[in-house]
Amino acid sequence: MMRYCVSLLALCAVTATVAPVSLVAAQTASGTSGAWVVPRTADGHPDLQGNWTNVTLTPLERRSGEGLILTPEEVTRIEQGQADDVVATTQASDPNREPPPAGGTDPVCIDGPRTCYNSVYIDPGERVAVVNGEPRGSLITFPSDGRIPGLTPEAQQRAEEYQEFRSGFGPYDHVELRPLSERCFAWTISSGPPMFPNGWYNNNYTIVQTADHLMIMTEMVHDARIIRIGSGPRLPDHIRPWMGDSWGHWDGDVLVVETTNFHPMQELPGYWEQPGLFSDNFKVIERFSRIDQETILYEFEIDDPTTYTEPWGGEIPMKALDGQLYEYACHEGNYSLEGILGGARYQERVEAQNQDEQK
Repeated sequence: MMRYCVSLLALCAVTATVAPVSLVAAQTASGTSGAWVVPRTADGHPDLQGNWTNVTLTPLERRSGEGLILTPEEVTRIEQGQADDVVATTQASDPNREPPPAGGTDPVCIDGPRTCYNSVYIDPGERVAVVNGEPRGSLITFPSDGRIPGLTPEAQQRAEEYQEFRSGFGPYDHVELRPLSERCFAWTISSGPPMFPNGWYNNNYTIVQTADHLMIMTEMVHDARIIRIGSGPRLPDHIRPWMGDSWGHWDGDVLVVETTNFHPMQELPGYWEQPGLFSDNFKVIERFSRIDQETILYEFEIDDPTTYTEPWGGEIPMKALDGQLYEYACHEGNYSLEGILGGARYQERVEAQNQDEQK
């Protein structure tokens, strides 16, 4: 498993200072008309607290031939197809089966023959995302094609320069050359911002709210993101933490969050596993709206004219999670990195020995 432990100091600060705000009495009850009433905190703002999930079968980018709004037939095909796949890939494995050939596959393995996860271990969702009553074909709503825009020439140059630098090293030469998630460092697909479903598992979040802070704890790698609410000073330009510097303000009943100052090695949305692409101009705008008892509508917009050829964004429903979040403890009992690097050193010794014998 690839997980990440949040700084104890930051986590203690959250638990010590970001205690839940008591709800105003009767805010969760129906009004006199019987309509749902937005629950509010003691300071009068919509209450976003609780456990939420953004798991969905709707992909981030739109599939070829589909529109933003799916037809009933398309919804059935997607949801029933997922249900059928789960049945097919949760069958008991034969413990005496032969290993797959080198480079081969196994029908039970959904992610390749080496790790061989089957559907017992994952939870990509059972339903497509529905926004405003519309079943969605993609989480991206703009540009109109529902696709992530291409990179600018400047961003492509950054990518080429980074790849040229990396080409001087083997993929297993050093721990810092391994992906962030493999190092239990961060899983920025889920933690963001923006926060996307990862298509795998643990697409869950805990939100804790006060008058001047919002904390979002992501189950995947248990990253804790702290959003300051108000108009305080931004971090100086040279300080760039993981997940950036987030400030929020209320626009009526919508919490609007602007994030800048991203760490330069954070993985760029749409180009994950390709570090080194972030520019100093990268900015994310998020909007959190409590639209019913079971749903927060999460809207996101990415704007960086030095990275993408145009702004892009979308909408993701976050549904109330009837369950608890458990610690995603990565390093406890995690010998993966040691095994990966140790295996690479063993292969190098064997290769050197073979060369000596051939002399």
